[in-house]
Amino acid sequence: MPREIIATPDAPSSPLYSQAVRAGNHVYISGTVGIDVKTGALAGGTIQVQTRQALANCEAILKAGGSGMDDLVEFGILLARPEDFVGFNEEYARWFPSDPPARYVAKLGVDLPGILISIRAIAVTA
Repeated sequence: MPREIIATPDAPSSPLYSQAVRAGNHVYISGTVGIDVKTGALAGGTIQVQTRQALANCEAILKAGGSGMDDLVEFGILLARPEDFVGFNEEYARWFPSDPPARYVAKLGVDLPGILISIRAIAVTA
């Protein structure tokens, strides 16, 4: 099964990884953080603001791949600070008020200055 690299200028990128890869009808989104591509800086210093931006970045990547948030089947959430779990859930619930995708939450294993959250995701499309 061939793979297709998905890239968009509307989400943070790096030469070290693809923003997403489509394989068959699956779209795999790399760890995405709360960087605002318009400024090149973190969207803010709270877990809510960074979660909102990271989810918006995921949405932009999905759109570039011909997909959307309704196609998500799993999120992997990595938090720098476990005490941010409640604040993360507050913002996450705004994006998925019902029938959310499966997810897991774990502690981010590396110290990235200012980064409070990294989100990876898997979507399935027709």
